[in-house]
Amino acid sequence: MLEELLPQMPPPLTLLGVVLVLFLLYLLSSTPGPGKDPPGPRPLPLLGNLLHLDLKQLHVSLCGMYKKYGSVFTVHLGPKKVVVLAGYKTVKQALFNYAEEFGDREIAPIFRDAFKEHGMQSSSILDICVIFANGNSWKEMRRFSLSTLRDFGMGKRGSEEKIIEESRHLIKVFENFKGEPFDTIQPVNYSVSNIICAIMYGFRFDYADPAFQKMVDRANENVRTVGSSQIRLYNMFPWLRWCCGRWLVNRTQILKNVKNNIEEIMGLVLGLKDTLNPQDLRGFVDAFLVRQQEESDQPDSYYHNNNLKFTVSNLFGAGTDTTATTLRWGLLLMAKYPHIQAQVQQELNQVIGDREPRVEDRRKLPYTDAVIHEIQRVASIIPMSLPHTTSCDITFQGYFIKKGTMVIPLLMSVLQDEEEWETPHSFNPGHFLDEKGCFIKRDAFMPFSAGRRACLGESLARMELFLFFTFLLQRFRFTPPPGVSEDELDLTPTVGLSLTPSPHQLCAVSRA
Repeated sequence: MLEELLPQMPPPLTLLGVVLVLFLLYLLSSTPGPGKDPPGPRPLPLLGNLLHLDLKQLHVSLCGMYKKYGSVFTVHLGPKKVVVLAGYKTVKQALFNYAEEFGDREIAPIFRDAFKEHGMQSSSILDICVIFANGNSWKEMRRFSLSTLRDFGMGKRGSEEKIIEESRHLIKVFENFKGEPFDTIQPVNYSVSNIICAIMYGFRFDYADPAFQKMVDRANENVRTVGSSQIRLYNMFPWLRWCCGRWLVNRTQILKNVKNNIEEIMGLVLGLKDTLNPQDLRGFVDAFLVRQQEESDQPDSYYHNNNLKFTVSNLFGAGTDTTATTLRWGLLLMAKYPHIQAQVQQELNQVIGDREPRVEDRRKLPYTDAVIHEIQRVASIIPMSLPHTTSCDITFQGYFIKKGTMVIPLLMSVLQDEEEWETPHSFNPGHFLDEKGCFIKRDAFMPFSAGRRACLGESLARMELFLFFTFLLQRFRFTPPPGVSEDELDLTPTVGLSLTPSPHQLCAVSRA
C-alpha cells in the first residue's frame, strides 16, 4: 500500500527519530479514559488500523466496520483515535441532541498547512473562515454568511432568477454538441459555480474566461485530491513532509491551488473595493467590506482580510462542487435508467409544457422531486461528512469519548440505512412517494448533514438542483454514447473529498 501512495520512500534511518516520537504519542493516545471506549478493531502501534482500511475507499471500510462493531465504534487512523457514528438513529441523536458536544470541526493537517501558507500562525488557525474553523469567529462568520446570503436571495426569488439565467447558458452549451457524446464535468461545474459567483461578487463569468476556468478547475481538483490516499496518509502522519516532502505531490498541488485561488479572489475583492458603494451592495463581498469599514476602529473585529479571503474561498469551493457533482450524477442516472427519465419528462410535459420551470412548480411535480431526492440519496456524495471533533468529554450511548476526539458522522450509512429504506442499495424514486404518488419527506434523508455543522447553502443547493435538472430534462434526452448500452454505464464513483462519477460521456439529444 505505501509503495502506491509514496512512489519512493526515503531511507529507513531518516525515519528513525520520528518513529520513536510517534511510538510515544501512540502510548499516550492509548491511555485508557475514565469510562468504556467504543469497540473497534485492535490497533497496531503507530499504524493503528491502517492494515484494516482501504484508503482509496475509506467510507466502504467504515461501513463494513459498522456492521461488525455497531453504530458507535473506534478506528485508529495511524496513531489518531477516531470515533465513527453510523446509522440514522445514532447520527441524528449525536448531531441534534448532542449538537454542542459533537459540534466542533476537526481541522486536518492539510488545511492547517493551507492556512499557514497565507501567514496564519497555529494559534489563530481556529479563528478564521466558515467551514474549517471553530470558536467565536466561526460563529460570527457563519451567522454573517447565512444572513448575507439570504439578503442576496439564497433560496429566494433573487437566486431563482440567477439560476434560470444560468440554465439558459448551460442549455446553449449542451446544444452546441448537437447530440454527440461529451463530458459534462466542465460545463456543469462552470454553470453551477457562476451562481455562487453572482451571489458573492454580483456578476457572472463567461464560460470561456480563462481565469474563471482555472479558478473552478483548481477548486475541483482540490476536492478530488484532498480525499486521495496520499493525503489521507499525510493527515495521519504529517511528519512525512519533513522526510519525504518531494514525494507528496498531491500536498504540493493542493497548496499551490489554494494560493492561486486566494490571489484570484483577492484581485476580485480589490476591484470591488475600488468601486464600492455602500448604498448599492452588489453581493456578499460588498456587504463584508462595508462591515469591515464600520468596524475598522475595533482591533478585535472578526471582519478582517483573512476571514474575508478564506470565507469567500470556502463558499466558492463548497458552492461549486457538491451541487455540480450531484447534478452530474443525476444526468448519468437518467441515461442509466431511461424509463425513469421518460416518466420525469412525461410529468414535465403535463405540468409545465413548453414554458420555463419555476421553483413554485416543485409541489406539482412529485415524481420529479422524488427522483432528485433519490439522486442525492444514492449518490451520497459526502459519505463521511466533514469530520467533527468533540468540544468536551462526553458519555454517549454508554461510551466515554474524550474532548478533542475526531468524530466521523458516516452519512452514507444514514442514506443507505437498511432499517430506514426499503431498497437502500437500489435507485428507487418510490422511497419518496406514497401509495397515491404524492411526495413524502423522509427523516433519514440527510445529504446536507445536520445540526450546527449542516450545510449553510442547503436552500440554495436545493433550488439549483431542481431548476437545473428540470431545465435540462425538459430540453434534452440523455443517453449513453453510440455503441454503449445503459447496462455498461459505470456507477462506480471516483473517490475524493466527495464521490464524483467516474469519467464518462453522455449524449444530450434535443427533444424539440
